[in-house]
Amino acid sequence: MEEFLGKSEIRRATREVPPAHYIFSIESFSLLVATGVEKYESHAFDVQDYKWRLSLYPNGNKKSNGEGFISLYLQIEDTQNFPRTWEVNVNFRFFILDQIRDKYLTIEESDGVVKRFYQMKTEWGIAQLLSLDHFNKASNGYLVGDCCTFGVEVFVIEQTGKLERLSMMKGPPNNTITFQLQNYSKSLADFYTSGVQTIGDSKWELIVYPRGIGIAKYYALSVFLSLVEAHNLPPKGKVYAQYKFRVKDRLNYTNTKEIIGSAWFTASASRYGDRYLIPLWDLQDRSKGYLVNDTLRVEADIIVVSNVKLFL
Repeated sequence: MEEFLGKSEIRRATREVPPAHYIFSIESFSLLVATGVEKYESHAFDVQDYKWRLSLYPNGNKKSNGEGFISLYLQIEDTQNFPRTWEVNVNFRFFILDQIRDKYLTIEESDGVVKRFYQMKTEWGIAQLLSLDHFNKASNGYLVGDCCTFGVEVFVIEQTGKLERLSMMKGPPNNTITFQLQNYSKSLADFYTSGVQTIGDSKWELIVYPRGIGIAKYYALSVFLSLVEAHNLPPKGKVYAQYKFRVKDRLNYTNTKEIIGSAWFTASASRYGDRYLIPLWDLQDRSKGYLVNDTLRVEADIIVVSNVKLFL
């Protein structure tokens, strides 16, 4: 259930689990009201190295339009030794026990706004927590045998100073990797690698299979882009690259072959490419200009690359 109270939207829900941080029970609630006390403050309690206190207005905080309601506030304690510019940012939710159904009504601002406690504002809460008519009705279970129970959970937003910045770099400098194999017709190895090249913040190399790999073996030129230090990536870490493979026609300039691909490279998938970049009968046709002086040249441009920087 949600409702609008002034400018605040309040979310109310029920759960069986009690509040994690503080429970405040009152016996003889009517006698507390009869004392005429405007506000009753609980003992202080610790959450995440800070001291807190609940402030209950049993007849409502009239200064904040809480007349006819239970008003409940969370206040921070022992701030006198804090730095002058201190602040503590917090999410919190309040609880009221439904003693008949053994469940807790949870009440919080539904927008989830983090509340800033600082020198000029040491208390936040909800003036219209629950109407007194609803609270006092025995069948609702909140006031049974003149006893009631409130609670709170406090979640401090800790500033750890850690920052991760992901940038997608288009056209990074020095972004072309060139592989050259001389004496192609006499080459015997299944594959060759280019030199390692740093592009963005990552190290890359080309893996070239002059006569193909797998089902493309003896059928096509296979070329792959490999993230060299993929094994050093953190768990679930990944690097994106959009790349272009190119084999130039160095005689006629009309048969140049280019293929664009893209992938997220990870520790378990550290290379991507094309098994069928060029059929071998085209590659080995000297008139097409791919092999000049029996030399094969393959290029890869990294068009876009992701970079991650961690600031601790």
